[in-house]
Amino acid sequence: MSTILFELGCEELPPKSLKPLRDALQASVTEQLNEAEITFDSIKSFAAPRRLAIQIQGISDKQPDRTEQKRGPAIKAAFDAQGNPTRAAMGFANGLGIDASELVTINTDKGDYVGYEQTIHGQATTELLPAIFQTALDNLPIAKRMRSGASRNEFVRPVQWAVLMQDDTVINAVIQGHQTGTQTRGHRFHSPDYHNIAHANDYESLLDGLNVVADFDKRQTLIKNQVKALADEVNSDAIVPQDLLDEVTALVDFPIALRASFEARFLQVPQEALISTMQSDQKYFCLTDKAGKLQPFFIFITNIMSQDPNQIIEGNEKVVRPRLADAEFFFLQDQKQPLFALTESLKTRVFQDKLGTIWEKSERIAKLAAFIATLIQQQGHDISVDETARAAMLSKADLASSLVGEYPELQGIAGTYYARLNGETEAVAASLEEQYLPKFSGDVLPQTPIGICLALADRLDTLVGIFAIDQAPTGSKDPFSLRRSAIGILRILIEKQLPINLVALVEQAIKGYSDADGSKIAKMGDTFTQVMTFLNSRYRAMYTEQGVSVDTIQAVQAINPHMPLDFDQRIRAVQAFSELSQASKLADSNKRVANILAKSEVSVADTVNEALLSEADEQSLYSSVRHAQTAVKPLLEQADYTQVLQTLASLDEPLSQFFESVMVNSEDEALKNNRLALLKQVRALFLTVADISELQL
Repeated sequence: MSTILFELGCEELPPKSLKPLRDALQASVTEQLNEAEITFDSIKSFAAPRRLAIQIQGISDKQPDRTEQKRGPAIKAAFDAQGNPTRAAMGFANGLGIDASELVTINTDKGDYVGYEQTIHGQATTELLPAIFQTALDNLPIAKRMRSGASRNEFVRPVQWAVLMQDDTVINAVIQGHQTGTQTRGHRFHSPDYHNIAHANDYESLLDGLNVVADFDKRQTLIKNQVKALADEVNSDAIVPQDLLDEVTALVDFPIALRASFEARFLQVPQEALISTMQSDQKYFCLTDKAGKLQPFFIFITNIMSQDPNQIIEGNEKVVRPRLADAEFFFLQDQKQPLFALTESLKTRVFQDKLGTIWEKSERIAKLAAFIATLIQQQGHDISVDETARAAMLSKADLASSLVGEYPELQGIAGTYYARLNGETEAVAASLEEQYLPKFSGDVLPQTPIGICLALADRLDTLVGIFAIDQAPTGSKDPFSLRRSAIGILRILIEKQLPINLVALVEQAIKGYSDADGSKIAKMGDTFTQVMTFLNSRYRAMYTEQGVSVDTIQAVQAINPHMPLDFDQRIRAVQAFSELSQASKLADSNKRVANILAKSEVSVADTVNEALLSEADEQSLYSSVRHAQTAVKPLLEQADYTQVLQTLASLDEPLSQFFESVMVNSEDEALKNNRLALLKQVRALFLTVADISELQL
């Protein structure tokens, strides 16, 4: 057992790709070692700005030997009557390079054959490793490879050196056009020369001494700890998005955190704009107070141990000041006119070629949002329809602002700031930001009633419009994020406990595309059907992400509820039902009932003739069905689907007894039809909640 070290030294690797490259390299090497049956105790990957490395400890010296069996012709064809090998046997032996006398008999279920067993000796690990590492490098997820100078070798950045060692010995190979050796390089500025690696086990400790923290995760932990310590000194919390943290970790070999400041006057600018420019442009970590308000400080990570850190701090403060001043300028410039005045330019801004301008979209959203507000109002919620319409007309105004033009991610956020400055009501102002929620899977939902109306109306308008012009998502292509929008609609209606019918919403959204000159939607019926089908198809994606089984979702989809909140309540009820001891038998019985009814050649009656119930078990089932019908009626009115299914579980025993002793397809046509009617009532009872026959229990 020994230790293998591989390192590829490069010019600075793309920071956003470093972590994925590290993970892909380790995954590929691990997979290839397993395929080659080379065992090892542990494997560790390293990634720093100028290197990717793998250290494998306790690796076996060679592949295990294996026995390979070759099967030839059948015994009858391999030897003649005198027991001499035939031409078939001789040809088989010659093909293997052996004498016919070395052939053995192989017994199989299909007869006896001649064959040969040979031992394949495993290759030495050191012979296999160069190809393994080169293959892993070739398969890295690199969007665009480059060549350096006259070299024909391609990689994401020019390669400078390659290390491949077994313990203290070089494994001679050429990888990425470079002869392997034992020399690595340290920090570009503090330890730029080549340094010899005495032993593969010394790699990490050697680089530590050369001011390189090669372990990506260790380097990231150092950054997090330093950032927290500096934030604590000013009683603040650091904003540390994982993507930014990964990128900053990939930019430095030896992280040193420093705190700087900016003028407090910039805090009048929406803090989202300041945070955006400091994070995306400068890779800074911003600081907030305990209430989340931005503080006039930022933390940055330097890659140099300076004897005068103040110079670095002052340099970063000098660099960030113009960026913050730009944000301040845009913010003040926008305030020279009221927010509503910005909507004028939306009349010439196209939302989509066939669907008109953003102004027209705002008008459609206003009508639809007002309709939704009326529905919410009827349910007892405190919401103003007039304010909702006002918010909708302002909802896209900030798209014409200078601030959003510079920082597109601030759409909605900028509108909220400007609405407050213009004296709009808080209900209107807050909704302008909330209209875009949820922005991604698992994101927060809008909290205010008007925000909910805008969020629903905006998504429904886009959904209907894009389907109407035949640009529905196909495969992985979804340029308008309709799948995400659909799930957003469902989540809002479910999680905000809004008993609103999707049919009404989609119909109203389609009406919004009609004007005095006609409709922008040529086939309203087709559009309605397609949008409803699309929305219903999103349930599966949404619930499987929550861990709900596919058969549970299918059981509810089978009865096609049009109210998302109602759909969710049925899902929860079926989940609870599945846990019952009777669930499996009832699901099977429902399948049997469904199959029997489907095969019926006559129309099955809705009512049962009690006088024709001749057998005790069908009388018992009928009595149980009548009792269940009475019991579930008030439960259905309250949409207490869980209790409905709990009640219907009592049909397990009488239904099982019915199938055991009663012949449904009786020769007496009247009895047969009456029994089918009874089963139809059983089926109808369960279908009030879901199609239980879909369950795979």
